[in-house]
Amino acid sequence: MSSWFARYDVGVAKSVAPYPDKTLLDYLSDLAQNHGHKPALLFKGTSMSYQTLESLSNACAAAFVELGIKRGDRVALLLPNCPQFLVAEFGAWKAGGTVVVLNPTYSERELELALASSGASLAVTLTLLYQRVKSVQRRTAVRRVIATSIKEYLPPALRVLFTLFKEKKGGHRISLTDDDVWLQDLLRAHHASPRPDVKVSPDDHAVVLSSGGTTGTPKGVLGLHRHYVAAGQQLCEWTRPALRPWIDPIMLPLPLFHVYGNVGVQPLALMAPAPLSLIPNPRDLDDLLKTIKQVRPAFFNGIPTLYAAILNHPEVRAGKVDLRSIRLCFSGASALMAETKRRFEEATGSQLVEGYSLTEAMMACCLNPVKGHNKLGSIGLPLPDVDVRIVDAEHGEREVSLGEVGELILRAPQLMAGYWNNPEETKAALRLHGEGGPWLHTGDLAYMDDEGYLFLVDRKKDMLKTSGFQVWPREIEEVLASHPAVMEVSVAGMPDDVKGEVPWAWIVARAGHDASEDALKTHCRERLAPYKVPARVSFRKDLPKTMVGKVLRRTLVEEAKSGQQP
Repeated sequence: MSSWFARYDVGVAKSVAPYPDKTLLDYLSDLAQNHGHKPALLFKGTSMSYQTLESLSNACAAAFVELGIKRGDRVALLLPNCPQFLVAEFGAWKAGGTVVVLNPTYSERELELALASSGASLAVTLTLLYQRVKSVQRRTAVRRVIATSIKEYLPPALRVLFTLFKEKKGGHRISLTDDDVWLQDLLRAHHASPRPDVKVSPDDHAVVLSSGGTTGTPKGVLGLHRHYVAAGQQLCEWTRPALRPWIDPIMLPLPLFHVYGNVGVQPLALMAPAPLSLIPNPRDLDDLLKTIKQVRPAFFNGIPTLYAAILNHPEVRAGKVDLRSIRLCFSGASALMAETKRRFEEATGSQLVEGYSLTEAMMACCLNPVKGHNKLGSIGLPLPDVDVRIVDAEHGEREVSLGEVGELILRAPQLMAGYWNNPEETKAALRLHGEGGPWLHTGDLAYMDDEGYLFLVDRKKDMLKTSGFQVWPREIEEVLASHPAVMEVSVAGMPDDVKGEVPWAWIVARAGHDASEDALKTHCRERLAPYKVPARVSFRKDLPKTMVGKVLRRTLVEEAKSGQQP
């Protein structure tokens, strides 16, 4: 079905095939050679040129090879958005490695699971997180830890202030143990080293991203180098009517460990090309607004809760922050409220474009046009070379009619190569339907209107999204069930004005055991990232179930909304 092509912005191609037989390493090398002095990264008032990023990542690659990294080895990154992330990422790629990008808010339990399952042999971490890595290292394949401080690429004055007033107090000052090393020492030692003689092809493994998948069990999503290029080509084509190469800075407050920032924004910035402004902590709104004043970005990427938070900031409400440099914004990860869209567009004069993708799709997107008609509540149109169908939700085989709700499935050149070491889950998610490549079954329910615009209706599974992060109830349930006072547990998402959704837990206590809401939340905080900790824990005599014993989460949610708590 191609009814959506008529709604494309003028000049946007239906297809950008054939895709170049290149990797992001090739794009960086070309930029370093032909535009080496131009800024690639903007960070805290400093900039890093393409040539510097190329040289530092060459040095990093040489260091990784000396440390024993070989083709296909995994290198874990536990870093916020900072120049070191890209230096280590491109360094690992140049050494032939596969990058495992991890959430810095992971608890020790989550970090151990991710490191152990990926088989990462090397980990690069921020000093603040060093002890967390060390506490789980012996139960993983990690041989050595490389540490880096957030201050290393700050401007001189800020670096001094950080060292004097924040480094020790904030837990950033550490001493390395075992055979661990400092990233900066490695870069200095190999500053004159050439790029290792390792051939990296578009079909080589590039990244392992974390996802709950379509079944709710946490797993790694494997992406290839060509997937970055395909996503970048499509996004460059879609934004071409609005984004001016070289001139328009792109601001990235979304984490580079997430598919949105890593596989979407990162290649767009390199391929547009445009300077990429890195925001290490988007929750620090004062710093974010200060950076907007400094950088004056033209392109902003966020999630609905971030846009709402910016609008509600006292300085923005008082008119003390000029947002009108922003001409184009993307919003994803959760539903964008019509009022948030209206207010942000009014404050900036920009187009706030809502879209949709998922980790397994490697940024095969549906997006509203950047210049043309945006439909409220719609996730937009499939991008060039992204094909979509709405199929019956029960079996996923029969295509349904326009306006009829079914499961959204996607086909595109950059769909994941599969789940890491999990062929059964891969087979369930990627299925063949007739000729052509596999279709990704998203597990999301949607419908398409007669102009090709897509509308999400519900999630086929029970996944919830809080502040843009995927949260699967099963993972929280397993943690709560490990508490000795818990006999039965169910977790579901509840609406929240700030975060979109938050997890709630309903507990049936084990006879003879005492437990409080605070105690169970503490139990979760020790084992889960902060955004996964239930906002509320309620105690019940029993849980509503179907005839076969399945807990009725929807009933729990409806009772909670109505104030009924047996």
